[in-house]
Amino acid sequence: MKSLLATVLITTIVLNTDAQTFIGKQTPEMTSDRMTPEVLWSMGRIGTFNVSPDGNTAVYTVTYYSVEQNKSHSVIYVLNLNSKAQTLLTTSPKSEYSPVFIKNGQKIAYLTAESGTSQLWEMNVDGTDKRQISFEKDDISEFLFSPDEKLLILIKEVETDASIAKNDSDLPKASGMVINNLMYKHWDTYVKSIPHPFVARFNGDRIEDSTDILEGEPYECPMMPFGGIEQLSWSPDSKSIAYTCRKKTGKAYAISTDSDIFLYDIATKSVKNLCKQADWTEQPCDTTMSLEHQAVNHQQKDNNVGYDQNPAFSPDGQRIAWLSMERDGYESDRTRLCVYEFATGNKTYVTEKFESGVDQFLWMPNSKNLCFSGVWHGKTQIYTTNLKGDVKPLTDEVADFSLVSLAPNGKDIFCKKHSMKQADEVYLLKGNKLEQITFENKHIYDRLTMGNVEERWVATTDGKKELCWVIYPPHFDATKKYPALLFCEGGPQSPVSQFWSYRWNFQIMAANDYIIIAPNRRGLPGFGMEWLEQISGDYSGQCMQDYLSAIDDLKKEPYVDEEHLGAVGASFGGYSVYWLAGNHDKRFKAFIAHDGIYNTQQQYVETEEMWFPNWDLKSAPWIKNAEGQMQKAFRESPHLYVDKWDTPILCIHGQRDFRIEYTQAESAFSAARLRGIPAQLLLFPDENHWVLKPQNGILWQRTFFRWLDRWLKPDNK
Repeated sequence: MKSLLATVLITTIVLNTDAQTFIGKQTPEMTSDRMTPEVLWSMGRIGTFNVSPDGNTAVYTVTYYSVEQNKSHSVIYVLNLNSKAQTLLTTSPKSEYSPVFIKNGQKIAYLTAESGTSQLWEMNVDGTDKRQISFEKDDISEFLFSPDEKLLILIKEVETDASIAKNDSDLPKASGMVINNLMYKHWDTYVKSIPHPFVARFNGDRIEDSTDILEGEPYECPMMPFGGIEQLSWSPDSKSIAYTCRKKTGKAYAISTDSDIFLYDIATKSVKNLCKQADWTEQPCDTTMSLEHQAVNHQQKDNNVGYDQNPAFSPDGQRIAWLSMERDGYESDRTRLCVYEFATGNKTYVTEKFESGVDQFLWMPNSKNLCFSGVWHGKTQIYTTNLKGDVKPLTDEVADFSLVSLAPNGKDIFCKKHSMKQADEVYLLKGNKLEQITFENKHIYDRLTMGNVEERWVATTDGKKELCWVIYPPHFDATKKYPALLFCEGGPQSPVSQFWSYRWNFQIMAANDYIIIAPNRRGLPGFGMEWLEQISGDYSGQCMQDYLSAIDDLKKEPYVDEEHLGAVGASFGGYSVYWLAGNHDKRFKAFIAHDGIYNTQQQYVETEEMWFPNWDLKSAPWIKNAEGQMQKAFRESPHLYVDKWDTPILCIHGQRDFRIEYTQAESAFSAARLRGIPAQLLLFPDENHWVLKPQNGILWQRTFFRWLDRWLKPDNK
């Protein structure tokens, strides 16, 4: 069984416009029916999807990637929902995105960088008569029209010196930074600017008079690094805006997840915090310790001290709902659906009977029911709830669903669905029946053979059961033996659901003739709160035993080559690999760790969102218990087991990763080489915690399988 790294020729729609190349839909010329890196990167990726008021037409975006040009490009399609006829509306070499219907469905508004900065344009539904309607001096990253379309929210960047001081005006080329506080970096960016929402007028012809509703405030909205326009909402009467904000800076921001929902009145410009009681006061805390047992999380009144975000008004305007976490400092707390009644100020949590977190939600037209998505037992499904909290499932498939919008008829639901065998496509949920709406990558799937995916429940060392997904090679032959991979999930509290990844793709691993087992080990959502929270403060405990239980169970199968097992993972999965490298009792013959934590003691002071290590590692490493010991997470850090390392290891890291600094991988690589263990280091100077550029992505895949094949397929040498 040889590694599949065959060259794939890709035919791309190319239009020469303004001396630049348009990147469009791709048709790979495949030499076999197996997934390759090149085929994976040729797939179109569906983005936003919006439906016209009459329900007959949809407008949506697809992003395509060019390996040759090493970049992406987003285009806009219109789709006839009756005939399923699809029309490409944009052919500019510059990306156009975020399309929505306006003017009662007669026009489409969208963003493009056609004029030098990213501005709003409009066009007819057939793509004709394109014209610019905003003329802001700064880029617009996102927008949201009011229901009456007389106003809209524009998201733009504003300068901030909350943590990084402005350099002297006579030194415009100085690259140095004078840093005065924490949160000077976030994810992959030095924080010199932050997003703010501006309210602008629209007279039907031109957008003008934009006003910063957070003017003079050093707070971000939407929240960095991943927040978007879903963190703001218009009231049905177009008179108010609800927005998400964590009104903290520096160290206070770094240790807290306490964001709130604020109501902004357009006429008076007054602001009301919907989350906090009138007598709320900030609670003092020890910033070097977990907030779990501190005063902020032990109050008699409900002040919504955790993450509160993504507000949405009920259609009748009498209520507003949002996603809410109960505890401050705990970013993986269960996300509840909170409903606030304006008349009384009462808050009700309407998903308490769902023992997992809510990902998204939509109001139903009667303002008394909501639908939401959430993960349970490794599958993200769609559910409904009422104001009394009666929860019922609407879907039940081996797949992951995400909500898109309610259909204009007020009954059906547009959603996206993906699985370990298919990337996102749009579907219409009618009652309990699904109708596929888009077929973006059908021309590719029709020529691929996917590996089967099976559910497997494994006994754990403490007498419980864990759900594992097993992915088999295409054309699997049970009479043969295959090397196997243990997939270690990140997060550390992200579900191993039916996800589709363009990097950690199980089908491409299977296509290279590996059997993969992906366990929902301790610490993952969808199995109740006890299962979820057992990982906090105990990274090296039961969750590691759950990994070993999974691979030990799989290797009993006659078709698994138990002498050639590997373990791979990223982020916490990378930590897991580094820890297993010193604690695996010679089970594995190869390791791959991407963006993993090698030294927990160093990680504590290197990362940027301090609430995370405070909660998960319990305290700073210099805080000792009565016996003079550090917390368990520091005492059992992977770097302290290097003396037991005996297995080849590949370390991968992005140098723009501020969540887990690249020095972690460099340290692990150096330690392995100094000990005489075969090791390789793959560094990406221009990537963050992910790998986003096409050529880097393909280099990642090729390096990944070359390393595994070298150690797990000895017959290939």
